[in-house]
Amino acid sequence: MLKAIDPLLNPDLLYVLASMGHGDTIAIVDSNFPIHSVAQETVYGHPLRLDGVSAPRAARAVLSVLPLDTFIPTAAFRMEVVGEPEKWTDVQHEFQKEVFDAEGPAFKLGGIERFAFYEAAKKSFAVLQTGEGRLYGCFLLTKGVIPPKA
Repeated sequence: MLKAIDPLLNPDLLYVLASMGHGDTIAIVDSNFPIHSVAQETVYGHPLRLDGVSAPRAARAVLSVLPLDTFIPTAAFRMEVVGEPEKWTDVQHEFQKEVFDAEGPAFKLGGIERFAFYEAAKKSFAVLQTGEGRLYGCFLLTKGVIPPKA
């Protein structure tokens, strides 16, 4: 047991989050995502899982230890709804709230087309599959830095 660590952050996930460097991305995806075929192409090379956990709850756990990148215009993305790229689903609104709560209102989710999302996920450090059953519960987070204390 560790103090002050969200209990959803299992040893494999903690290892991945600690191993990621500035600018690396992690994909947090829903239960419909093709996890095995995509994860094998990531840096980590294996799927991570949080079964029975919603994507927003997984975001809360991940963002409790992972800073988002402030050096790029958009550090967090959502998979766009096919044919309606401007539409936001309930799970996307909930995920956005978790990002705001952790990092502040400057971090608005960008949109990324479905197949472009798959390609971006393959280039990510790792893919974390949640138990999220709602459609379009797929997101990318880019790791930032923790500045030294003055």
